[in-house]
Amino acid sequence: MTKQADANAAETSAYDVIIIGSGAAGLTAALELATRLRVLVLAKGSLTGGSTAWAQGGIAAVLDAGDTFENHVRDTMVAGAGLNDREAVEFVIERAPESIDRLVELGVPFNKDSGDLHLTREGGHSHRRIVHVDDATGWAVQSALLRAAEANPNITMLGGRTAIDLITDRNRERYSGGGHVWGVYALNEETGWVERHVARATIMAAGGAGRVYQFSTAPRGATGDGIAMAWRAGARVSNMEMMQFHPTCLYNLEVKNFLITEAVRGEGGHLKHPETGHRFMTEYDADRMELAPRDVVARAIDDQIKRFGLDYVHLDISHQPPEFVREHFPTIYDKLMGLGIDMTKEPIPVVPAQHYTCGGIVVDLFARTDLPGLWAAGECTESGLHGANRLASNSLLECFVFGEAAASDILTMWDELPEPPAILPWDESRVSDSDEQVVIKQNWTEIRRFMWNYVGIVRTTKRLERAANRIALLRQEVEDYYGSFVVTTDLIELRNLLQSAELIVTSALARKESRGLHYTLDYPGLKATVRDTVLVP
Repeated sequence: MTKQADANAAETSAYDVIIIGSGAAGLTAALELATRLRVLVLAKGSLTGGSTAWAQGGIAAVLDAGDTFENHVRDTMVAGAGLNDREAVEFVIERAPESIDRLVELGVPFNKDSGDLHLTREGGHSHRRIVHVDDATGWAVQSALLRAAEANPNITMLGGRTAIDLITDRNRERYSGGGHVWGVYALNEETGWVERHVARATIMAAGGAGRVYQFSTAPRGATGDGIAMAWRAGARVSNMEMMQFHPTCLYNLEVKNFLITEAVRGEGGHLKHPETGHRFMTEYDADRMELAPRDVVARAIDDQIKRFGLDYVHLDISHQPPEFVREHFPTIYDKLMGLGIDMTKEPIPVVPAQHYTCGGIVVDLFARTDLPGLWAAGECTESGLHGANRLASNSLLECFVFGEAAASDILTMWDELPEPPAILPWDESRVSDSDEQVVIKQNWTEIRRFMWNYVGIVRTTKRLERAANRIALLRQEVEDYYGSFVVTTDLIELRNLLQSAELIVTSALARKESRGLHYTLDYPGLKATVRDTVLVP
């Protein structure tokens, strides 16, 4: 059998629904759908390689009698600088307690206090409402969802599959365009073959685009794949300029991208100038101090580093009892001790790093995209929840609620969804193996560096235009390379990184104000009219 014949035989059209992504959004949808349908979950790399497993903080939910949905809504809207869609905010927050109940049923071992779920507080929240599993909530959630999915006979999970492009009506003639979505072409990372995965419904849950930046807390695979694929297929994207930078990533030359959770500040951690010991947040937000929203804190740290020529600032929680620190942050404590830092006795060196993609594929409250046959959930989407800045611990919550919404909508309208047509196999007859992998590495590095320098925490029109010029020069080179050589995971990711970078820069140039995460020295004020930045393919 030829290589292409083997690849054709690998088509998985026996499944009803295909889900791209094995994190919180994808697996939540899969478990709901599997009550009636056969589901295929595809993951790039390992099944636990997405952002869910990396989440340290927790899940925001109103569970305390002294708190209300309206409080949570208000905090979310304030953090989002009014760009949020209030209906979407209410939709998610009102469903939070049910999401927590489902996770408890799945066996997530949330921390407890006198029999009740222990609630902590994070920046931007007016009340304690963060349920958590020590400082490794994401891993506990990922593990519970994965166990349940693996035990379900209606769910098949395939790791090592890098999605290339969505299959649309036009794929019967060519490889891009718009129309109805019928699944996805995906690279089998082990065999190197491209498989057709065809189904009546597809859910995009492929995560964010954090790796567009040189410094990011996102996992290696967060290269904007889902956003780029949906855009190429014809779906609108929105608010891509709203890239959240986490204020406190560990500064260490040996260890990259280790996040120091928001909860360290929530439990009393102070940000200090590393030389004078001054708590500098008094200069930026005297009322909320370290509990100000992330955009405020990240800009404050960035300003301190640039103004005083620092490499980092200090995050200090050593004034709390040692047993308190070890009990609340065991993962971080152990990691830092391994690096020679005792957080119970000394401050932690921290810097900001890209952390979350607040914009993405436009979806409604049913998780529907512009394209029939395609739903989307999680960090790859712009649902209206986050607005101009994500409130801490709302991200996992969004995954659960919109993963459930996508599944419920598909189940409701299942009988109306048409059967897939015949789909052409992937054509590699006009490409060859590359002998210049250095091109991919060079362009990947260049994109991430100019995005950090020109499209970072503080922006200017001139910097954004420089980034746009670099993207224009790289686009033809990357497309020529993509069209000439056999696809690899690195090449697919490079293509998606560049597309995501272009969407971010285009959106940033379109917003002539400073709102939330988008701060530009050329337009420091707020416009009276609040508008999403919507890009149309």
